[in-house]
Amino acid sequence: MVTAAQPLPRAAVRPPRAPAVRHLGPNWYACVMGTSIVATAGAALPLRVPGLRTACTAVWAFALLLLVALLTARSLHWLHHRDQARAHLLDPAAAPFYGCPAMALLAVGGGALTVGRDWLGEPVAVGLDAVLFTAGTAVGLAAAVAVPYLMAVRHRVEPSQASPVWLLPLVAPMVSAAVGPLLVPHLPPGQPRQTLLLACVALFGVSLLATLVMLPVIFARLVTGGPLPLALTPSLFLVLGPLGQSTTAVGQFADVAPGVVPAPYDRGFEVLAVLYGVPVTGFALLWLGLATAHVVRARRAGMRFSMTWWSFTFPVGTCVTGAESLARHTGLAVYEGLAVLLYAGLLAAWAVAAVQTGRGLVSGGLLAGPRPAPAAPRPATARTRSGAAR
Repeated sequence: MVTAAQPLPRAAVRPPRAPAVRHLGPNWYACVMGTSIVATAGAALPLRVPGLRTACTAVWAFALLLLVALLTARSLHWLHHRDQARAHLLDPAAAPFYGCPAMALLAVGGGALTVGRDWLGEPVAVGLDAVLFTAGTAVGLAAAVAVPYLMAVRHRVEPSQASPVWLLPLVAPMVSAAVGPLLVPHLPPGQPRQTLLLACVALFGVSLLATLVMLPVIFARLVTGGPLPLALTPSLFLVLGPLGQSTTAVGQFADVAPGVVPAPYDRGFEVLAVLYGVPVTGFALLWLGLATAHVVRARRAGMRFSMTWWSFTFPVGTCVTGAESLARHTGLAVYEGLAVLLYAGLLAAWAVAAVQTGRGLVSGGLLAGPRPAPAAPRPATARTRSGAAR
């Protein structure tokens, strides 16, 4: 019996809210990116397969649902686990993944006009793309500035820590450059169309020049520092993202430039699509071979599934859309065949990543958070060795 002299029992500690999303990081948006690119790349294939476009539209609708679910879950994450969300920003291994939310918004928005309009109707698809393009571009530009700033003033990274993951916030403006031209025909003629097109060209420059600065750092780390850790090896495929996406972007510029920019600049975009896209695609194929060799080596060494396996999807998908663009602008069958071959690899990679992610979610392992690593034995110093000798 509780009397006036006795203190009231302390209230029970409340259990943490939304514990399932405590360790939900921004890297999960890669699932949306990889799923959406399967739809948009498949819709533009130079093949006439019955039911292909309907299947692509269904995949895009699934990507849209994934995006809504992730936006909701990440909102709960920031609401109830703000300390963990801030820790992600201050973690040099996690902060670059803040480029993924922007690319997920942009990928789904571009898919709305590519395939989603079949089910949504053109007005709704245009409106959805306009909203997602605006939000994705704003978030992408913020990440492109904020993440390198944090790397310089807070993260204190070492050259040995360089990895292709550092490219993620820098590629987001390139995705804006590639999907933005889809909205150009839906704007009033004249300055509105020209302004959006040239804004996309500026975004292309932002991402391209930033990538050219960062890529040598990553390549030097790979050559001088040896192979990446097993779990991080699939991230080598991320280098394909800016290569394939930039090829796609210049092709989109050429598609919409006639009637938007005055002559001879409209013809210049057509020339740029070929003179830029062909050599960059060649380098992308070289890197694809290099990255594949590293992944095979890592797999033989015991590499297991992790969320980095989604690196096999979106970057490869951008190479598919880049090859499709070159096929349109050159008329060469070799690029049509390349697009089909890369798309087959994309489908296989997406199926493996999706199945393994589903298994991880069912088992709860992918959202359990990082496990503390066992403490490594401290190396003996000269002082401890001399003390032991005495």
